[in-house]
Amino acid sequence: MRPAVSYIRVSKPKQGRSGLGLEAQQAAIKAFCAQHGYSIEAEYREVETGKGADALERRPELAAAMKFARKLGKGGKTGAAPIIIAKLDRLSRDVHFISGLMVQRIPFIVTELGPDVDPFMLHIHAAVAEKERERIAQRTREALTAAKARGQLLGNPGIGEARKAEADQHAEHFRPIIEPIRNLPAKRISMILNDRGVTTPRGGKWQATQVIRLLSRLQFSGDVPSVNSDRPT
Repeated sequence: MRPAVSYIRVSKPKQGRSGLGLEAQQAAIKAFCAQHGYSIEAEYREVETGKGADALERRPELAAAMKFARKLGKGGKTGAAPIIIAKLDRLSRDVHFISGLMVQRIPFIVTELGPDVDPFMLHIHAAVAEKERERIAQRTREALTAAKARGQLLGNPGIGEARKAEADQHAEHFRPIIEPIRNLPAKRISMILNDRGVTTPRGGKWQATQVIRLLSRLQFSGDVPSVNSDRPT
């Protein structure tokens, strides 16, 4: 077993108090390590927004994880053990921040991306994620503006429309993953996604009903499978 460090972060104090976001990430990391032969020697948990140029200074647990990773990997090929995180946005939502971390020459492994993604590809994924967030924000603003132009009160209905636009954008992230297996039963698809370490948008495990909703959002309506059927309905 190869030694590694686990880093878990939620960006809202409420998530930290509930433990739900933390537990989902912990489960994803545990499953990944079991599959790929890593042994977690230390786990660092943080509840922090992590925004701004001084984000690392305001994330003492991440700094501590990096320090321990260097100590753990001293004398090795890279000079540091890898730090394993469940999702890239748990490390940061800012591509410049991630670029700065890569300069530290500490391997960061993202469970949802797999064990072989190099630092350059992490930059690419971060840049794509950042662009996607900008597009989601833009579509949200456009949806609210359109609702206001129709004379609609910007209460729950307006928020619902904006949230639908955001959910549709999140669904697009899974299209290349779902496309090759979309004709399988929903339960089977959920098992494949879980086996591959692909988490739901909220970082949890897939269920058949979630798969069906995802396929519906991706407009695979004619191919949406039932939960247990061997053939699509």
